[in-house]
Amino acid sequence: MTCEDPEPVRITWVIELYEPHSQVWMGRGLGRATTAAAPLDIAQAVLAGYLAAVPPRSDEVFRAVVRTDTGTVCTVTADGLPEGAWEVTPAVRQALPLYLRDALTGG
Repeated sequence: MTCEDPEPVRITWVIELYEPHSQVWMGRGLGRATTAAAPLDIAQAVLAGYLAAVPPRSDEVFRAVVRTDTGTVCTVTADGLPEGAWEVTPAVRQALPLYLRDALTGG
């Protein structure tokens, strides 16, 4: 590791489905990792991988929330995914569980 490399941090991520009748977000997937990848990149990759592996119905609304041990919180919704979110860098890929890695390309 060099001085320019970002310091790895511990992250926790959760994939949530919005339940409109009760107006709450319900957890659908949870994971933890230690990574130097940006929390926003992890959130986008987690959600993109989940949606690729488990295609949502037209009325379902999903989001991914990433929390770092330093207090940073990133939230990404499906409509906020950038073009190419399915192509991830090796650092992001390493932080994902196998079922999400398999659903994404790149790395």
